[in-house]
Amino acid sequence: MSGWFFSFEGPEGSGKSSHIRALADYLRSRRVPVRVTREPGGTPLGQRIRELLLHPTEGDWVDRAEVLLFLADRAQHVDQVLRPALARGEVILCDRYADSTLAYQGYGRGLPLDQLRALIAFATRGLQPHRTFLLDVAPEIGLQRRRQGGGMDRLDAQTLAFHRRVREGFLALARAEPERWIVVDASKPWDVVQRTLREHVRRLLGLPEEELSKPDDSPPRGAR
Repeated sequence: MSGWFFSFEGPEGSGKSSHIRALADYLRSRRVPVRVTREPGGTPLGQRIRELLLHPTEGDWVDRAEVLLFLADRAQHVDQVLRPALARGEVILCDRYADSTLAYQGYGRGLPLDQLRALIAFATRGLQPHRTFLLDVAPEIGLQRRRQGGGMDRLDAQTLAFHRRVREGFLALARAEPERWIVVDASKPWDVVQRTLREHVRRLLGLPEEELSKPDDSPPRGAR
């Protein structure tokens, strides 16, 4: 595998999706081959799973059923999208990956982390990102952004206590593996966060320093 795999994690409303889109535009303007994808929903099957998992009217989920659907999406995603992209030498920008399962279903739902790690290893066949960016923001700020954006889904609608556990889970994962994780304060202005992401990626990919440009105006708040 000759490509690069960057995953982007964070609580709801951290701005992952808008930053990934802008970062992809930046890299393409430098002639870097980029693959933008997401979980759930990175394949046709995954998109159907995503619609089911995030539909705001879905309720009474068994926690084990929820995590197994996320893992089914991931297994399909790894084999159909991620591994082929890496083999082609592409730079992958992935909106959520395996660490979301540990944060949401492990720390958030309370499922055993050791069991989740074993299931993740089975679904991914051991594929891990080269670097994971944690766009960290307090749940109170992130959820307010989501409400302003007008798109609350089933996971957004969980309790504030749940979202606090998820954030603490992400931070715990980052502390446990500092060589892979890069924590970025996503409460800062959008253009500041975007410049920080570009600088990290530029250095990792070995792009010339003079090609780092100022991001355009910030997108609408509330974007994933």
